[in-house]
Amino acid sequence: MTAKRDYYKVLGVERDASEGEIKKAYRKLAMQYHPDRNQANKEAEEKFKEVNEAYAVLSDKKKRQEYNSFGHTRFHRQYSQEDIFKGFDIGDIFKDAGFGTEDIFSTLFGGGRRTSRKAGFKDFFNSYPQSGFGDYRGATQGRYTSARKGADLVYDLSITLEEVASGVSKQVAFRKENGELAKVNVKIPTGISAGKKLRIPERGLKGEAGGAPGDLYIKIAVKDHPVFRREGSDLYLDKEIQFTQAALGSTIEVPTLEKVRKIKVPPGTQSHSKIRLKGYGLPNFKSKGKGDLYVRIVVEIPKKLDKKQRGLLEVLIKEGM
Repeated sequence: MTAKRDYYKVLGVERDASEGEIKKAYRKLAMQYHPDRNQANKEAEEKFKEVNEAYAVLSDKKKRQEYNSFGHTRFHRQYSQEDIFKGFDIGDIFKDAGFGTEDIFSTLFGGGRRTSRKAGFKDFFNSYPQSGFGDYRGATQGRYTSARKGADLVYDLSITLEEVASGVSKQVAFRKENGELAKVNVKIPTGISAGKKLRIPERGLKGEAGGAPGDLYIKIAVKDHPVFRREGSDLYLDKEIQFTQAALGSTIEVPTLEKVRKIKVPPGTQSHSKIRLKGYGLPNFKSKGKGDLYVRIVVEIPKKLDKKQRGLLEVLIKEGM
C-alpha cells in the first residue's frame, strides 16, 4: 500500500485554513471523484476514499488539533482507522457534498449493498475490506481495539574522550509518566561520536489499550578535551618546540590517550608540519582498527632575548641563516 499523503495536501488547503475553506475544498473534490461521475475508475475511487479520510480528520476540531500537534507520521501511529472515523456521520459527509448515498458503496464495492444516509462508522468501515484505507488492526469477533504504542524518551548523556576510547557502561536515571524514577544500564560502544543515539527497546512511556511501551534513546554528547581535537577516529594535538629543536632535530615527549610517547623531530622541521602516530587515535565505530594521532609541530619564537642570545642570532645572520 502506498504511504498516506498529508491531509492538507490531499484537500489542497493551507494548514491555517478555516473550517469553511476545508469544507469547500472537500465538497469540490468529493464531487470530482464521486463514484457516480467516475464509473469503473479505480484511481478516482482511491481518490474518493482519500478525500473522505482527510475530511474526517480535518473537520473534527480535536482530531485536527492532534494531527497538527503530532505530525502526519506520528498521528498515524497513534490513530487507527476506527479512531479516525469514530463519531463521524458518513451520511452527513455526502449530504454536505450534495450527494445521495444510496448507491455509493454498491458502486465502490459491488454486491448491491445499499447504505442509508445515516450510516455510521462501523457500516462504512466494513464496506472497505482490504481497501485503500489500509489494514485495520484489532478487529476481533466484532470488537474493535485501538492499541497505541507509548511515546519514546530521549536521554542526553555526556561522556569523555577517554570513555569513547575505552568503552564504558553507564547507569542512567529518568522519570516515567507517573513520576517514578527508572534506571537502566547502557553499554557505550567504543568509537561512538557525538549525536549518535543508542536505542533501548520498550523503556519509554507505557502504551495505551495494551500497546507496547515506547523506546528509550540515549543521545551521546562528547565533552571537549583540553589537549586533543577529534576528527572522526583521528586525534590532533599541537606541540610547541624551540627553534633550535626544529632546526637541529630532537626527541620530544607527546601525550596520547594511553601513555606518553617519545617521538623524533627531524632536522629542519617546519612550523605547523605534522608527525603521524599510526594507531594512536580512537577505535573505529562498529569496525576494527583505530585512527591515528597527528602531532602538529608549532615552532616557538621567543618574545624576548637577552644580550647573549641576540649576539648568537646576529652571528647566524652573518652566516647566512
